[in-house]
Amino acid sequence: MCILSAVTRINIMEDNKMLDYIKDVLKNMPADWFALTTHRLDIYNEKLAKTEFIEEFEALYKANNSDTSALSNLPTAYDYIRLGHPLSCILEWVVGNMNNIDPKNVISFSSKTTPIIAVLRKNLVDGKNTQIAFTGELPEMFDAEALKAVYGFNFDLKKVDSIADLENDQYNGSTVFVSHQDDMNALQLSSNIDFYIGLHAQLGSILLVNGEENESYVSEIQHVRRRETIAMTPANSLSALRLMADKNYTHSITSDIPKDKEIVHACIKEITGTNSELLVASSGLSMQYGIMMGLIEHALENHSGKAIRFVVPPNCYGGTNDQARRVAATRDNVSVVDLPVDGDHNMVESVDLVLDQIAKEDAIAYIIAEIPTNPRVEVPDLIKLKEALSAKRKTATGEVAVDPVFILDQTFCPNVHFLGEGEILSTVRTISYVSGSKFPSGGHCTAGYCVGNDLTKNLLNKIGKHLTLCDNRARNLQMEILAKQLPSMVQRIADAYKNTREFVNFIQETLPDAKINFVSEELAKEGFTPSVFSLDLPTIGNTDEERETYKRALNHKLINMMITRIPNESKYCVSYGQLKGCYWTIPATSTQGTTKEGDKDYIARVAISPDLDLELHKQVFADFVKEI
Repeated sequence: MCILSAVTRINIMEDNKMLDYIKDVLKNMPADWFALTTHRLDIYNEKLAKTEFIEEFEALYKANNSDTSALSNLPTAYDYIRLGHPLSCILEWVVGNMNNIDPKNVISFSSKTTPIIAVLRKNLVDGKNTQIAFTGELPEMFDAEALKAVYGFNFDLKKVDSIADLENDQYNGSTVFVSHQDDMNALQLSSNIDFYIGLHAQLGSILLVNGEENESYVSEIQHVRRRETIAMTPANSLSALRLMADKNYTHSITSDIPKDKEIVHACIKEITGTNSELLVASSGLSMQYGIMMGLIEHALENHSGKAIRFVVPPNCYGGTNDQARRVAATRDNVSVVDLPVDGDHNMVESVDLVLDQIAKEDAIAYIIAEIPTNPRVEVPDLIKLKEALSAKRKTATGEVAVDPVFILDQTFCPNVHFLGEGEILSTVRTISYVSGSKFPSGGHCTAGYCVGNDLTKNLLNKIGKHLTLCDNRARNLQMEILAKQLPSMVQRIADAYKNTREFVNFIQETLPDAKINFVSEELAKEGFTPSVFSLDLPTIGNTDEERETYKRALNHKLINMMITRIPNESKYCVSYGQLKGCYWTIPATSTQGTTKEGDKDYIARVAISPDLDLELHKQVFADFVKEI
């Protein structure tokens, strides 16, 4: 990958000094940098994501300090490795320094096609032309026809022998130069290149944003990585750094890929009770993006001219909400419709109303919903939900409306059988997907998966196509981790639920005025055994504003007590399904970051693992109650 090699502009001695330091860092790095999806959440400032980590890492470099203790005390780069992580940030820092580019302008991807898509997306929104120049061949999964027809992107392709062929190019728009660089050749940026994308066959890609005039692209490209794909994985970032620092290092694939796939497929088939085609993506949001774009293509081919409506709960996970609106922003015939699902709203009634309206418009309805809901942990009446989804509806002209597709996010309860033969949603076109960073991997990787019932075979084909087009299929090590973790998932879910029920019962006894959102004992007997609950603490005040202010302060007081008194187990994070510990968050300021203010939930959300010191958590909560 040429962007990883030394360039003549930089002093060779300084390059060697930096690479020698990187060798020491890789020897001494904390295990969590490689093994977990979260790192040092107690030292994290979202507004300074990446930059704070890099600044303090640079200080260690200047002091030639690569001690494990010093590296362990670095602030976390991002709160979640899907967005970036210590190793990807160090990789980007090295690439930037070796090429005289600000590290913030260097962005690594697990995917080889999504960095191209990231530039195309911004230029589509801005109405700007894009030229994709390339040597050799574009990535085999790059589907120019689909990118134009389904995604709505406009671009010109230009094959060149080398970057030198573009020196006198006068293209009116952005020029993206794409090059395969497994041989680690030197990078030679040209002033006529706006974006340089280096591809490595096994590791992914790195994008360089060139020139001050393109600075506005950095945050937009980062947001594509945040929502539609993932950063280069820790394992691959580690290999990329080793390739840079050690000329004798060769990257090799050690995973038993066929065996891992066989185990993963068998486990998910048993867990979901389906015989569906299985799709495994690099993350839950990668999976969701493949679902959305696959369904759009299916609608364009089978229901030409009809509007497409993605129906989404306004207070659901922010990634889902934001991604749906981002997709709608790039297609004139696609829009988002709100679906109120919990609290004072009933999911079944909302589905009925929304589908009636969409039918009258003669539009296509794709409903994305979580069961149980997040963060209120509610389960709708499933029989009535099935009836609402199955109802035959008419358009305004009396034609039979196209039946909806239900896209079920069952991350909270991945072991519930919805889709198999004879199950509640087996006769409604339904696709189910799960974020793999939760229970499937126990917090060890981000890979997610998707299955469907017998009515969705043609839809899954399209979804698989777009998962491949975006190069968002799960990586080898991700599949290896899933193969190790999935066999124990059902038992871990049962153990975590047991702990959660005990903690919920304790809170109810200790602070009876608190409102707890959790599944009932009856629902648990039906198989809904999540290990997450939300806590609406009691409040005081003379006005609504005073009461809300008091409650929000109380949320923070509780969480701060937990994470300071039990730092080895209690973390401030949105995560769920980890092998060990307890995770606390406030949805309004974390998972609902992009949600409209009126739809945000300023409550505490708690996720319990199968392995934690429950008695200590009870004691700290009891101490909290004594202080309020």
